[in-house]
Amino acid sequence: MTKADLVEKVTGVGDLTRRDGEVIVETIFDAVIGALKSGDKIEIRGFGSFRIRQRNSRIGRNPKTGERVEVPAKKVPYFKPSKELRDLVNPQAAAKVA
Repeated sequence: MTKADLVEKVTGVGDLTRRDGEVIVETIFDAVIGALKSGDKIEIRGFGSFRIRQRNSRIGRNPKTGERVEVPAKKVPYFKPSKELRDLVNPQAAAKVA
């Protein structure tokens, strides 16, 4: 699903124009990005949580030359799905547990 597909879904739910749908989707994305930038954690019940993880610096290798390369430390966004979402995506595993 692309961003345009998501906008179409949002506009199809209510009596909204395409522009209204774009504003809604952009607002949600901007809120998530802003919260992650400021170091906050986002939890959406029944869906999952977004947070930032710190990766340490390390020595990597250039796959073409085999030369050692210093990879700097960085922050990366991380998504952890909720149990409900995992069960919806993988119903066979949920049925085995029950």
